[in-house]
Amino acid sequence: MPEGLRQRLIGAWKLVSYRETPVDGSEPFEPLGHTPQGIIMYTPDGYMSAQLSTPDRPVFASGDWFDGTTDDYTAEATTYIAYSGPFHVDEENQTLTHTMFVSLFPNWTGQTQPRVVRLEEQTLHLSTASPISSSGKTVNSALTWRRAEPN
Repeated sequence: MPEGLRQRLIGAWKLVSYRETPVDGSEPFEPLGHTPQGIIMYTPDGYMSAQLSTPDRPVFASGDWFDGTTDDYTAEATTYIAYSGPFHVDEENQTLTHTMFVSLFPNWTGQTQPRVVRLEEQTLHLSTASPISSSGKTVNSALTWRRAEPN
């Protein structure tokens, strides 16, 4: 019997691309740049964690996470996406949801968001199931991940 979607998701995936397409027809954009970094992990016990960032993020001059400047915190928050929580797969409909137990963006905390999922061998395609707000626009987000090599 072939593996189900849930079993095929288990493991770590590295971010290849992150693109947002505005629903108004304007130009697509890459909110974390052309070479974003990130890892999404799915655990066998039903949890996930997503961490995405721009490369070469600026460091805090103070070297202290809790003693940054307003500019430090602005750069930190606008160059990083992070959330974790349970995930659920509906094998019959081949659907995936992420529930945000914690999130860098507090508006997402407690939300359950559906994802459109497509797996092609070692490549995972995830996209939003409906448009979201991003950078002042209403967009559809599409992310491509490549299975991470075992560590």
